[in-house]
Amino acid sequence: MSTVLSNITKEFGKTTALSSVNLTIGDGEFVAIVGPSGCGKTTMLRLLAGFDSPTSGEVKMNNEIVAHAGKIVRPEKRNIGMVFQSFALWPHLKVKEQVRFPLKHHRYVDNDLKRNNDQRVMEMLRLVGLENYAERMPNELSGGQKQRVAIARALAPKPALLLMDEPLSSLDAELRMELRKEIQTIHRMMKTSIVYVTHDQAEALAMADKIVVMKDGQVEQAGSPEEVYMRPRTPFVATFVGKANLIKGKWLGDAFKPAHDDQVLWITSDVTAEMKKHDVLPVRPEQFQLMKTGSGLKGIVRNVMFQGKEIHYSIDVNGQLLNVHSSYSTKVAVGDEVVLTHTDYTIERSTFEEVKTYS
Repeated sequence: MSTVLSNITKEFGKTTALSSVNLTIGDGEFVAIVGPSGCGKTTMLRLLAGFDSPTSGEVKMNNEIVAHAGKIVRPEKRNIGMVFQSFALWPHLKVKEQVRFPLKHHRYVDNDLKRNNDQRVMEMLRLVGLENYAERMPNELSGGQKQRVAIARALAPKPALLLMDEPLSSLDAELRMELRKEIQTIHRMMKTSIVYVTHDQAEALAMADKIVVMKDGQVEQAGSPEEVYMRPRTPFVATFVGKANLIKGKWLGDAFKPAHDDQVLWITSDVTAEMKKHDVLPVRPEQFQLMKTGSGLKGIVRNVMFQGKEIHYSIDVNGQLLNVHSSYSTKVAVGDEVVLTHTDYTIERSTFEEVKTYS
């Protein structure tokens, strides 16, 4: 099922939670919505679920308008499933009864699933690895097991759209990694459209087909994980997703001259006009090459953090602290003078006369 949000604005009194948002969720697409607290991502999820109606604009599901300023189709009348952060399991129902419940009451369950609900329950429990837990009560489950039950329950009636509201945020780091893989596998098998709200950028990058980055009620950028990470449209996207360094300087066409260093030019055509307007170049920590001598940006090591396979450095370059991730083979200490080059862009030593040729 395709879902389209067109010019959606949502206001709460004098507060604008969403402003002119346009977004398409394709059939079978996994869309992750990320952004800081208060950016509007939960409001968007509530509009998709049918808990709220927009102040203006419209929401379409399968070419049918399900919400606009004067109309709202309630959640029970939409072919959707939901997974909540808090699991939301009924304390008095066994695991198999949790999963069976929507098969009895979901409006869009086909007759075959209703007739063979026991078979469907066990199929879903096998899918999430809980076939041996069917008779257990929620208080006999771990946090990860409870979330697996919630996922199985949401998918049991074969919803056309699955909405997930920070479903892994209450779990520990190891369990989150495990469930990320399971959700990806389930998505490939079920081919259900998913909208996944999260504050964890790494989660979004690892799981989604499309990432939607939001700020102040607007979409800053929407695109594939690779596009959002490698070619951020705005300084906010660059620093929010992946924590890029924003190198200050001056753009001269496709040449970037870092501030305070007249002997370096970085040549690239893969930077947006918005970045150039702000006179910055986004560089990921792993895109720097750290050297003890040579041509490049000169700096001083201010902090060193050992991370196993790599070392994270803070390098002071002309008063700007840059984050650099380097392999263990290149090791420097606090106070050392170092040189930074870029692994992807051409770096050239240049005279003032050569710089002018790019203006």
